[in-house]
Amino acid sequence: MRRMLTVLAAGVPLAAAVYLPSASAEPRTTSTPFTCAAPSVKAPTGTKVESVTAVSQPGGTVQGTGILQGTVTDVPAYCEVTVTLTHSGADDHAKVRTWLPVSGWNGRFQGLGGAAYLAGDNNPGLATAVKNGYAAVTTDAGVDDALDTSWALNSQGQVNTALLKNFASRSQHEASVVGKEVVDAVYGKRPAYSYFLGCSTGGRQGYMEAQRYPDDYDGILANAPAVNWDEFEVATLWPQVVMNNEKTHPSSCEFNAFTAAAVKACDELDGVKDGLVNDPSRCDFDPRRLIGTKVVCEGKELTITAADAAVVRKIWDGPRTTSGKKLWYGVPIGADINALAGADPFPVPAAWTKLWVAKDPSLDLSTITYSRFTELFKQSQAEYDKVIGTDDPDLSAFRKSGGKLLTWQGDADQYIPAQGTVQYRVRVERELGSATKVDDFYRLFLAPGTVHCGLNKGDGTTDDLGALTAWVEHGKAPKTLPATLINADGQSVARDLCNYPRVLRYTGHGDPALASSFKCVLPSRH
Repeated sequence: MRRMLTVLAAGVPLAAAVYLPSASAEPRTTSTPFTCAAPSVKAPTGTKVESVTAVSQPGGTVQGTGILQGTVTDVPAYCEVTVTLTHSGADDHAKVRTWLPVSGWNGRFQGLGGAAYLAGDNNPGLATAVKNGYAAVTTDAGVDDALDTSWALNSQGQVNTALLKNFASRSQHEASVVGKEVVDAVYGKRPAYSYFLGCSTGGRQGYMEAQRYPDDYDGILANAPAVNWDEFEVATLWPQVVMNNEKTHPSSCEFNAFTAAAVKACDELDGVKDGLVNDPSRCDFDPRRLIGTKVVCEGKELTITAADAAVVRKIWDGPRTTSGKKLWYGVPIGADINALAGADPFPVPAAWTKLWVAKDPSLDLSTITYSRFTELFKQSQAEYDKVIGTDDPDLSAFRKSGGKLLTWQGDADQYIPAQGTVQYRVRVERELGSATKVDDFYRLFLAPGTVHCGLNKGDGTTDDLGALTAWVEHGKAPKTLPATLINADGQSVARDLCNYPRVLRYTGHGDPALASSFKCVLPSRH
């Protein structure tokens, strides 16, 4: 449970990081005196405003709610405006919360995404935004906490389509509309620049904004995005399906041994041993090389078997049909296999498969055969791609609006395979004509050795928001994304992350801990 909560917390945008405003973000003078009072709010199209409240908050230390928690200190005083919306016939109650700093507003606006089944921020992101001078908005979409899926099915056992639509797309758009209206009412002017920030579920929401509501934000920071939701959510049950069908359950120590061996074998593919695999797609480590190896686990000596190696091989390879057709990507080599292959299925894909796909809360996931897995995978695609897939490659309207989309994702992401994000980027290039055209407004950076939503959450750092604001406000497109990464030995190393498709390669000289010792090159295909 502790591991699960840590990872879910990593999906909450800005929960632990503090981004200071750039020099251009001077406090703006407003045309009306600041008053924390409930403004008159016009309901977004298709909604009705149920209530509007305003509460003056003293700031100080702000605690996160729900299972994700989180703490932000030294938060300045702010006004919290809550607008509750409902959709005709839906009987939903979506709360849109806007936090506005009493003084020092920098003229900017932030929309904040969620994590797992939490549709929005649980306070730390809002508090960090206010601390850095932003007015910020988030929405609960009418659903509850990160692992609460009680809203999935109605009393007749049918999918609650209204709440799913809220969670999938429309509530974040409505939050943007309402939040800006509140900012205008309180400060007497609309924000000069608007940004959306999110990771995981929040990253998917950012992509949805770009795809369906291209005028909502000037800049979108959408990291480790849960796009291709209908596919990867079922696909991430694959490790459990493999172990159950092969009747082989390697221990966590054995899984760690496979991962460590693969990283060691592929470490020097970039020209130097630095504890990082800079291009996992070139890593073809065969797990059968460990057959017969002794592993000490909790005081017991275990011997890795051919069956163990076969399970790992299938998990890395990813889900396939019984005839061998590839369905989706597997756990990346270098990522923690235990995250999805633990004693119990990871709750997010487990809930999706049981409730939304099978519509059977009592479904025993341990009984899913390979053929049944394929059926569930294809059913999820057929029913939910257009609802929550968030994989429409046509970003032409977002490009035309002048918007900028910036994404980073860890190559060692244990929950959302980075190759799904890469595939989406490639599809956008095909849709719009060339990589150059896409680079004008959408850039992807892959972080070696980095876990799900890892940067700025204890597994390295990067000033991604600073890079995005410089791109939006000054036209400085990021050629690289400077970062501090944590290598396999737990050491901090500096790297300038490369704009996809380029990867890092050692220059042949210099300290491997320094970014200057590496250059970005097109990947080798041999």
